[in-house]
Amino acid sequence: MTDKKPVVDFATDWDHTDPRWVEDPYPIWQDLRERCPVAHTERYGGGWFPTTHDVVSAIANDTEHFTSRLVVVTNNKYPEGAPPAPIGGAPPITSDPPFHAIARRLLLPAFAPGPINALEPQIRALCRKHLDELNGESFIDAASQYAQYIPPGVIAHMLGFPAEDGEIFRDFVHVVLDLIDLSPEDRAPLFVPMAEYFDQQIADHVAHPRDDLTSYLLNVEVAGAKLSPEHVRGTMVLILIAGIDTTWSAIGASLWHLATHPEDLGRLVNEPDLMPLAIEEFLRFYAPVTMARLVKDDMEFAGCPMKKDDWILLGFPAANRDPAAFDAADTFVIDRALNRHAAFGLGIHRCVGSNLARLELRVAIEEFIARYAKFELDSSKVVTWAQGQVRGPRHLPLRILG
Repeated sequence: MTDKKPVVDFATDWDHTDPRWVEDPYPIWQDLRERCPVAHTERYGGGWFPTTHDVVSAIANDTEHFTSRLVVVTNNKYPEGAPPAPIGGAPPITSDPPFHAIARRLLLPAFAPGPINALEPQIRALCRKHLDELNGESFIDAASQYAQYIPPGVIAHMLGFPAEDGEIFRDFVHVVLDLIDLSPEDRAPLFVPMAEYFDQQIADHVAHPRDDLTSYLLNVEVAGAKLSPEHVRGTMVLILIAGIDTTWSAIGASLWHLATHPEDLGRLVNEPDLMPLAIEEFLRFYAPVTMARLVKDDMEFAGCPMKKDDWILLGFPAANRDPAAFDAADTFVIDRALNRHAAFGLGIHRCVGSNLARLELRVAIEEFIARYAKFELDSSKVVTWAQGQVRGPRHLPLRILG
């Protein structure tokens, strides 16, 4: 990591990797919302961070003035070899209209409720397997020993990748989402093993076709032509990265909440019918994902003098705690009935995998609290959180009470 100066004022110099932001961003966002609702920074080549639901929604829905060609804030806005708009390097999340609709439509059948709900027995068995491996220990790390195993197992199955490659997938997530402070020269070589891995998987699927999402992407046609190898590889990277870190972060954050709020844990254990409402509140209150855009041309937006290629870091989690959009926005309400949160994004890029994320989150929590009805944080160890655009506990030490 680079040696960076600490932030003095997040309104004029925000940094989502600053230790205070990583540890507890919510007071920072609240302060910005009240004092400077669209914060600015010169870091990462310049960018903006909106904190209100109205502005986040306006930018997310504005594809005329903002492009999605890059969605992870780094020190490089012009990566060598990156496909330009409207396709981008990981369609459809990096795609702009009109290509975005084409790329997104290809994925909808695989992530529709029917095929996703059919995965529940497999997900439940996967959760039980990893809980069994804890061997009834009194002290566990619910992040590194449980949450971080569930999404890789599910995504590997969907893509037809080896189940034993979970550690490789976690390394890919670390490179893409955690190591954003590196210089372009230091960061670019780290992507080579990932490209080689996906090329190997594509070659294996060409040689040995099977009924999975990778073979589907290799064979599906648009206007009578198969997808380019770059499109296939980019979409596979998207499904793997976006489908893993976001969901394990949501699982981990939810378990952190239950470990620190025994009254909510007791209610979920004793009132299982609350689970659907609780899942939505976990997603609202601990929404893991912020997503980037780039400004297309110099302009003024929301009173801010934005420049071409300025970053926009869309604060979906901050929008979810905006009191103008939610009653008791800074309070976790386990049975909140009205909950139109932005955890899965807003606009055309709303997460195509939301059905899968909800299912994994629900099953992972159900199985965990069925096994452990009482638990709390292990005060002898430290909870650590991921830096960057996906927030969730990397280490969640728990003491099992029953």
